[in-house]
Amino acid sequence: MQAVDYFIVVCYLVVLLWLGLKSRQRGNSGRTAVDFILDGRRLTLPAFVATLVSTWYGGILGVGEYTFLYGVSNWLVFGVPYYAAALIFAFFLSKKAREKKLITIPEQLARVYDNKTSVAGAVILFMMTVPAAYVLMLGLIGAEFFGWPLWGGVVAGTAFSLVYVYLGAFRSVVITDIFQFVLMFLGFISLLIVLILQYGGFDFLVANLPETHLTWHGGNSGWYIASWYVLALTTLIEPSFYQRCYAAKTPKVAFNGILISVVCWIGFDFLTTVCGLYARAILPELDNAAASFPALALKTLPAGLVGLFAVALLSTVMSTVDSFSFLAASTFGYDIVSKVKKLSDSDLIYYSRVGLIISAVLSIGWALFFKSVVDIWRLFGSIGAPALLVPVFFSFVGQRRLPSKLAFVSIICSAGLSFVWYLSKYINDSGSFWLGLEPIFPGLSLSIIIFLIFSKKSIK
Repeated sequence: MQAVDYFIVVCYLVVLLWLGLKSRQRGNSGRTAVDFILDGRRLTLPAFVATLVSTWYGGILGVGEYTFLYGVSNWLVFGVPYYAAALIFAFFLSKKAREKKLITIPEQLARVYDNKTSVAGAVILFMMTVPAAYVLMLGLIGAEFFGWPLWGGVVAGTAFSLVYVYLGAFRSVVITDIFQFVLMFLGFISLLIVLILQYGGFDFLVANLPETHLTWHGGNSGWYIASWYVLALTTLIEPSFYQRCYAAKTPKVAFNGILISVVCWIGFDFLTTVCGLYARAILPELDNAAASFPALALKTLPAGLVGLFAVALLSTVMSTVDSFSFLAASTFGYDIVSKVKKLSDSDLIYYSRVGLIISAVLSIGWALFFKSVVDIWRLFGSIGAPALLVPVFFSFVGQRRLPSKLAFVSIICSAGLSFVWYLSKYINDSGSFWLGLEPIFPGLSLSIIIFLIFSKKSIK
């Protein structure tokens, strides 16, 4: 990192803070719950695409880690199943979600089932949206580019993201996401061009990569890859998707926005996967695979472009940290506290800001405890998907519904079973999960069985 690179990073942070605070002055963040959480349902198509694409791609270092270790199978693990899940969401849920004029997922659970089921779902969603994996990435970026200790980057990145989200609410998230959407593409396009000019194209990769890196499985078992396809179904309960759909100007904006976003994700996945392959080919002895993108940039890019690429990584991660922090905050205030006590609009904003601080503290603690992006994804995805996938999806689609009491039982028991299954790895002498099954499968199987046996045709 040269002086010009630090200057670029500082400019990025200044502009990001300026945009976030300025948008607060022009927004509706202090009036009603709809204004605070959804910016008055006025999200246009370009803004919808920019904020959804940047928010949903926050795991950039996890993508780099997986590509470095397993090659092109990254696209089949973190790409294809998520495109498919996003398309299912677009065709089956996007318009229905917008037409219902809801504010959050737990609100839908309250309407279809009851408040107890809603609170159970809200607690799980809160845990899923605490952005621990993403603040961990901020810590890794700080360590690689600036030489900070891991904890310093985690704390600094979390604190910075809180400022404009605390003050500006959802509108600040959207405005800053548009800015960061442009930067994330610009940085990776620049890196790929430099790599091709310096090292050559496909022939260089073939000559310098392990054979398994160019196979569909990357050396992993089919069951392991299948578990990620099931995890991708968490898209159907992804709060950032629902929030964007609820905030869209029209149902058509929500539907078209997701379709265009899928195209953007395919393009960005191409950039990240190819750059990840170059990282393995150029830096085969790298100890920390999660740091492959920063290490690659520092080795190959000239001064100025290093700063641009650092900003691209920060943009990709920060756009998710601020979005998920705000989702966790609004879930705490609107869906948990409001079920315990009646809240005015000013109370909602207050408790949402309390939730933002709680989310930040949990993010820092979990990031420093797990120290693995992929482990955090697997744990919370393996608990959240079994608990909520079936009750939420079939609350929107079809005519069959679980009775309220059984919906609550399904959420609690499915989550509990998957969590216990996850812990089996630590109490089992072999260090593997019971029966060799990933935790998501038994919990999701239980949820599906409960639905098949006890669901009834709704008369609503």
